[in-house]
Amino acid sequence: MKKLLGALLLAALPATPAFAQACTPGTYAAADGDFVVLVKSPAVPAPGLRYLFRDGRRGASSDTTAPFSCGSDSVTVNGKAWKPVAFRETPATFDSVATKMNGMLIEPPGAPDAKRPLVVMVHGSERTSPIGGVYGYAMAAQGISVFVYDKRGTGGSEGEYTQNFELLAEDAGHALDQARSMAKGRFGRAGFFGGSQGGWVAPLAATRTKADFVAIGFGLVASPIEEDREQMVSEVRAAGLGDDAVALVNRLSAATSQLLLSEFHTGYDALDAVRRDMADKPWAAKIEGEYSGAIARTPNDELKRIGRARVDNLELIWDYDAVAALKKLDAPLLWVLAGEDREAPIETTRGALTGLAKAGKPVDVYLFPDTDHGMFEFTTNADGSRSVTRITDGYLKLLGDWIKGDVRGSYGRAEHLTPR
Repeated sequence: MKKLLGALLLAALPATPAFAQACTPGTYAAADGDFVVLVKSPAVPAPGLRYLFRDGRRGASSDTTAPFSCGSDSVTVNGKAWKPVAFRETPATFDSVATKMNGMLIEPPGAPDAKRPLVVMVHGSERTSPIGGVYGYAMAAQGISVFVYDKRGTGGSEGEYTQNFELLAEDAGHALDQARSMAKGRFGRAGFFGGSQGGWVAPLAATRTKADFVAIGFGLVASPIEEDREQMVSEVRAAGLGDDAVALVNRLSAATSQLLLSEFHTGYDALDAVRRDMADKPWAAKIEGEYSGAIARTPNDELKRIGRARVDNLELIWDYDAVAALKKLDAPLLWVLAGEDREAPIETTRGALTGLAKAGKPVDVYLFPDTDHGMFEFTTNADGSRSVTRITDGYLKLLGDWIKGDVRGSYGRAEHLTPR
């Protein structure tokens, strides 16, 4: 996906004031289990750190509005000192499909617990390392052992970066094997969490290796081709356009999918026909989708020459059958939807998931209204663009409680779409 989870987490940070707070990286917890994670980030000038609270508040420690102050061995929130959490962190390397991968096992403090859940975090399409990031620690702070690893071709992992779901699922499966081996005798059930593109990869991995659960945030039960089409439909509807515009972008998606599936050999006649019908539409020049807008504005001779190199160079499985993978999955599945997700529109995904639940699959579906990709709340600017503010309250706690098998009460504004 173009707007990567990692990119979203780096967005909208304020400038660093001259009197930046001197905070020490780490996770700090209150007596009631609340916590804040502080990590170094290239988006936050030193000595500032990125912070993330359990309730989703986020920003830079150097921000004048940061809701805490830092001491030498604690963080003070609302007048109370939160103490550092002493995680056990164990570096790891493992092999996957003749490639050496780099990872880290993060375990909560305290005596070994044979019932503690273990989760492997399957990343989205970002190229940044999850090791040392906020999400692994935010999960571990909730009493979960967490294994994070660098996607192949990124961070400390060897190989070539790819978006081939089949290969990435093999990597995730080997990561789970490695995590189980390292935490032997110190965990109970073990499974995957996947965000964004991880919604394609984690369930597929769970059909190939024994997983006790799969949790997904803001992923798609649709192919990348369907994602592109739904993004364009979302764009024209947001612009207040009617069924004629929807029909045109559906035709555009069908034409560009021919190009992709034929490796840019066929589909040009259909693309030219759509271009002619869109030529007098002022809104057409602003259509993006995942890739169709850019393809439509690129001359055919250029598409034939370098189209595949520009658009189809990462081995993406364009017509991937996500529903088929979920039908093979026997492990319990949590899927959390962002209600106003522009990057991964939810209409097809919501229908597929509720259908699987009605068919008897162990599927839990939650929706957080008024959130965009990444479970971000947002403000809408005058030009229709969005500025993200925070992760919506309840999302991180829902993930932690569900993985621990301890879901109870409400989670922010979450709507449970598949109650039993």
